[in-house]
Amino acid sequence: MISVEEALEKVLSMFHPLEPEEVDLLDSLGRVLAEDVFADMDIPPLDNSAMDGYAVRAEDTKGASPENPRPLRIIHEVPAGYISEKAVEPGTAIRIMTGAPIPPGADAVVRFEDTRREGDTIYILKEVKPGTEIRKAGEDVKKGELKLPKGTLIRPAEIGMLAALGKKRVKVIRRPRVAILATGDELVDLGETPGPGKIRNTNTYSNAAQVIKYGGIPIILGIARDRREELAAKLREGVEKGADLILTSGGVSVGDFDLVKEVLAIEGEITFWRVRMKPGKPLAFGVLNGKVPLLGLPGNPVSVMVAFELFARPAILKMQGRTCLEKPTIEAILMDEIPHKDDRRHFIRVIVERRGDGWYARLTGAQGSGILTSMVKANGLAIIPEDWKKAEAGSKVKVMMLDWPEEMACQ
Repeated sequence: MISVEEALEKVLSMFHPLEPEEVDLLDSLGRVLAEDVFADMDIPPLDNSAMDGYAVRAEDTKGASPENPRPLRIIHEVPAGYISEKAVEPGTAIRIMTGAPIPPGADAVVRFEDTRREGDTIYILKEVKPGTEIRKAGEDVKKGELKLPKGTLIRPAEIGMLAALGKKRVKVIRRPRVAILATGDELVDLGETPGPGKIRNTNTYSNAAQVIKYGGIPIILGIARDRREELAAKLREGVEKGADLILTSGGVSVGDFDLVKEVLAIEGEITFWRVRMKPGKPLAFGVLNGKVPLLGLPGNPVSVMVAFELFARPAILKMQGRTCLEKPTIEAILMDEIPHKDDRRHFIRVIVERRGDGWYARLTGAQGSGILTSMVKANGLAIIPEDWKKAEAGSKVKVMMLDWPEEMACQ
């Protein structure tokens, strides 16, 4: 049995960023850039107005105040997207909208609020300096500048920048394909009513949802019964369908019908199969046909989701070129006592709340590995170290936050 850290190191050593693909701009959201993106032009391309107001010569506003307004004659109006046909001469002004290019002769913009208009004359009520309310050409982006380097995670702000740079299509790391297989004679699919001794196949769907959440593409292989030939055939199907990772649930413990380890040893090789953690101790990892990693998750629904978060999630992110793989953790005060009866690291489902200047964590209820409700209610996993005898109410523990983005752990 190995530690969580050793298991994670062995898992991640088998994964690398996948090859790039080109996608439409909006499809690149949440992906990682596979190319350097350079600016093809200055942004803004011309000096332009940062406000609605009047383009003026700053010299013409000297000494202006509400008590001493300076009159200027309005000679033209420039909306955004148009260039003035006229120049600002001494004693004149051009009405200008936000984003419109600064007319020749003008070196400042006076906001509407700082003027009073009477017919074709405005009265300047405030002195301005050269450059006031003007956005300079290239102020945001300069032509030829490396604006988004390879490896950048594309968020909505990056989508806006890519659009500003004219990128209709973007080269990104492709999404990993993750084959998902549930095992066990006791399983029935969702269209069936479970008979005596049978249960619905929930793990496939919770795992598929997790794969989608973290950017992968699930390949549903269905259910493999407790027969070596059927299990081996399903695993080969996953390989043939181009899976970058195969996830199984169930069949990795020590029962007579726990066959995943056995078949993995025949079809490939086993790297490890037990981890010092709860839930999730029976966990197999290896490689099929010398090329496709397989992560054999436990069968209980809580165990399968916790083990996925710890091992499959960072592998999926790494294949996408993500560098921040850790879940953000916080320090919280426990509101309940948690027994700790063995030398495994426990991951306790908790509800974390902010109170005053601190975080507090309370149990979601019963913590059995088959109680899916404990995951439904949880927004974090309290981490109880291996050497603790118990975690008393009022003690501080680290909590892995389930729905906070990984980037928060790297800031």
